[in-house]
Amino acid sequence: MQTLAPHEYGHLAELAKCYRDDHLATLKQQPHFNPRLGVDALCFQHLDTRISGASVMAGALITPCELWLVALPEQATLEAPLDSQCVLALPSGRYALVLERLSTGIELYKRKILDDLSDLESLQETARLAQRMMQQLMTQPSAAYASPE
Repeated sequence: MQTLAPHEYGHLAELAKCYRDDHLATLKQQPHFNPRLGVDALCFQHLDTRISGASVMAGALITPCELWLVALPEQATLEAPLDSQCVLALPSGRYALVLERLSTGIELYKRKILDDLSDLESLQETARLAQRMMQQLMTQPSAAYASPE
């Protein structure tokens, strides 16, 4: 796995902050809101794929309620506007994602993986969950595995 550049870590921190700012009020209204968790973008890595001509990183977005698979096209290298949906091909299969535009202009594709994180006790436990998710998504499935698209 390729290490991200410092500016990419900064961009992921900005993504998490903007997502939190846009969604926190709504998240707090969810019955499974977990006040022990925050919003964080974790386990991102570069993919050998392009969306609208742009290079792409994929990773996990953690919120106090949900765990998302996220594809983040590099805005500066876009050659065309992003479609409302995309299919992300990973070693484990193909995943349909939906575009979200944050109020700051950041555009990301996301797919909900888990919608109730209320039983998690800490940010560290959530980070381990995100790592396991990304390891599974980035690993070739067994022959008996059906594609999740």
